[in-house]
Amino acid sequence: MHLHFSDPYQERESPLHALDPRVKVLGALAYIAGCSLMPAGAWGGYLALLILLLSLVGAARLGWAFTLKRSFVALPFVLAALALPFTVAGETVIQLPVLGWQVSDAGVLRLTTVVLRSWLAVQGAILLTAITRFHEILWALGALGLPGTIVGTLGFMYRYLFVLGDEGLRLLRARSARSARLAGTKPPGVVWQAQVAGGMVGSLFLRSLERSERIYQAMLARGYDGTARRMDTIKAGTWQWVLLAAYAAALAALLALAHWV
Repeated sequence: MHLHFSDPYQERESPLHALDPRVKVLGALAYIAGCSLMPAGAWGGYLALLILLLSLVGAARLGWAFTLKRSFVALPFVLAALALPFTVAGETVIQLPVLGWQVSDAGVLRLTTVVLRSWLAVQGAILLTAITRFHEILWALGALGLPGTIVGTLGFMYRYLFVLGDEGLRLLRARSARSARLAGTKPPGVVWQAQVAGGMVGSLFLRSLERSERIYQAMLARGYDGTARRMDTIKAGTWQWVLLAAYAAALAALLALAHWV
């Protein structure tokens, strides 16, 4: 393998790492749901969610900067909401001379809410992948009732991204070996580069299709029936489910308080 993806899992000895994967997945989903349902303008609620997140990060012994430095993952959500201050009706707070654009207070409030919700939710997902191995997340999703077809597809997609990436690197290396030019000469034109890139994409697709057929036939020959099995068994103690229930109740109380206030 020449292409290595960064594994988000962080090996630590912490109480969160030792939890049942199902408990961790349900806890992350509850946190993300809490972020999504928090009302706009409830700044105290968002602060409480941030404090809860940092507390969990500290309990996992990851360091508070671990999730914060990965905040760029939420950037697409911010970019998608940049137009809200100009499109949402409300009282004008800023009048821009360019094209007569107006920034409304309701639009700024909605943009800020979208940014906070997406940023906190993404940090919760990052924390989940940092304390849970990917195959354990897949097992937990299957144990919680997610269809086996979806779980299997996610597992194969993750595993064979490495294979596809390595195949793409070989194609790039082959293109470089066949595209030598003398020093001082002009590089190939855009049309030629586009044709070569299109051919590479097509070749990668055909190779991937053929490889998938061979792998699937090999798996069938070895008794694969669509279910990924584990050699070990995971059993959550009663205290873990009680802890999860208390955690969910605290989030529900926080949401109720934010909506009531």
